[in-house]
Amino acid sequence: MKFWAHRGCSQCYPENTLTAFAKAAELHKHGLTGIELDVQLTKDQQMVVCHDERVDRTTDGIGNIRDFTLQELSCLHIATGTPKAEHIPTIEEVFDLLLPYIQAGLQVNIEIKNNVYHYPGIEQKIVEFIQKRGIEDNIVYSSFYTKTLEIVQKLSPAAKLGVLDVNASDCLFKQKNFPGAAIHPFWRAMDRTREELTGQTVRAWFTGHLYPEKPTGTKIDLSKLEAQGITDIFINEPEAYVRNDVVA
Repeated sequence: MKFWAHRGCSQCYPENTLTAFAKAAELHKHGLTGIELDVQLTKDQQMVVCHDERVDRTTDGIGNIRDFTLQELSCLHIATGTPKAEHIPTIEEVFDLLLPYIQAGLQVNIEIKNNVYHYPGIEQKIVEFIQKRGIEDNIVYSSFYTKTLEIVQKLSPAAKLGVLDVNASDCLFKQKNFPGAAIHPFWRAMDRTREELTGQTVRAWFTGHLYPEKPTGTKIDLSKLEAQGITDIFINEPEAYVRNDVVA
């Protein structure tokens, strides 16, 4: 089983922040495969890293990311963790932090958030950003929106793609247009057998803690996930799995 830090180490640190990414990057030497993050565009077409289309849940502000300029967005503070210690980071800030780890082999999954609000040109901005840094071999581009994946594929035919959806069946349906792409289903929506998924890279995702009713540090039975054909998992608390007490 391969582990990816879902929005960084987001169980114990504010999600999609420099702190969460720094803590996750430190786990690469302990066996962490990669980090997952989300990219959107501001009103002035700047790339920022945030999961929600609105800032309400994660910051002390209210409104859509697309309605803020970068300068306006930088005035907001992450609502959890040390007060006013974090902000929504730009893609440049995140990759400046991660670059040494990427050069050492860390993978990064960029989810292009283009399925709720359409951000014209976001695919080209992200692909060009990555290509200029010469790190495309370490990047997976994922999206729920197949048109976005088509654009990425045209911009960079060798790009690694991840097809996002809820059910594994829906991922496979979309994947027909992207031979060789990984599928990224919800971990509790594995409606295909392991045999049907033979040869597939299956990176499962989830929302929240895997077991919210249990304390931090609670581990899942990885053998059950592997029996479903899952090869990788995007997890909020990778530090519970990739240190010396790794379960695999």
